[in-house]
Amino acid sequence: MADHDIPLTLSASGLTRKYGNNTAVSDVSLSLHKGEIIGLLGPNGAGKSTMMKMITGNLAPSEGSIQVCGIDLIDDPIAAKTKIGYLPEIPPVYKELRVNEYLKLVAKLHKVSSKKIQVAIDNAEERTGLTEMSQRLIGSLSKGFQQRVGIAQAIIHEPEVVILDEPTVGLDPNQIIEIRSLIKELGKNHSVILSTHILPEVEAICDSVKILHKGKVVFDDDIDALRQFRSGKSIQVSFRNPPTQELLDSALDNVKITTIREGVYRISGRELEYDPTDDLVQISAHKGWGLFELVGAQASVEEVFVELTTQDSLQA
Repeated sequence: MADHDIPLTLSASGLTRKYGNNTAVSDVSLSLHKGEIIGLLGPNGAGKSTMMKMITGNLAPSEGSIQVCGIDLIDDPIAAKTKIGYLPEIPPVYKELRVNEYLKLVAKLHKVSSKKIQVAIDNAEERTGLTEMSQRLIGSLSKGFQQRVGIAQAIIHEPEVVILDEPTVGLDPNQIIEIRSLIKELGKNHSVILSTHILPEVEAICDSVKILHKGKVVFDDDIDALRQFRSGKSIQVSFRNPPTQELLDSALDNVKITTIREGVYRISGRELEYDPTDDLVQISAHKGWGLFELVGAQASVEEVFVELTTQDSLQA
């Protein structure tokens, strides 16, 4: 978790947003420190976009407060927004402009002084790997480079907080790796909020994570805790003479068993301190099940969401 001696750049407290009788976000709080990257994760419809709109000042919360570098976003939105850089899911680029023309326009909109505009453009292009593309029409660039232009516009005024909404959607694997690397670099000089539905992306980039479900936080911890939750004491096993899932379940105590395919099961202890490996090996040898493969297994994204949202439903 963040060192609380490090300056706080964004603080959102008790954010709630209602649309009539529907509550899109319910009592969500968030603290972001300088140099920290927070992942905002959740399935579609979880409330991520509503959260992003509120903390960027594009949507007023029904309840709650937002401070950006100590400035109240609701009371003084113009001053607060100067501290924020934002990349929406669809980059707000003008494809008929050249990269440097577009960044000059954005710099003016952010009130960068005329004496500093060229330096700001050069710096943003260098940091996002766009220097050689400066004279190119944005419409002629690949989607990955257009995404870089979107990130460049978000940082051209050197904001303390950079907010990125689904920045790798629609990119090919090489472009995804490049954008993830760029975001990690941004985290060295800015505070970053990354909204995504891709769990491995959060694990690759972020320091901590909040997982939303139906507008509520169901997980809020650092990335190591997420990895532990995702893996737990979980194994994947394959048998030559496989038992049925019912027989396997009756032979092992305190485990959860999922059938992957015929003869292949995922087994996890219901308590984190219990590792079923030793018991399974002994029982398999005794029963003649022909255990021939045993590997550590990670929960899929879907399983993590199901586990967390089921817990949330049970607690409600």
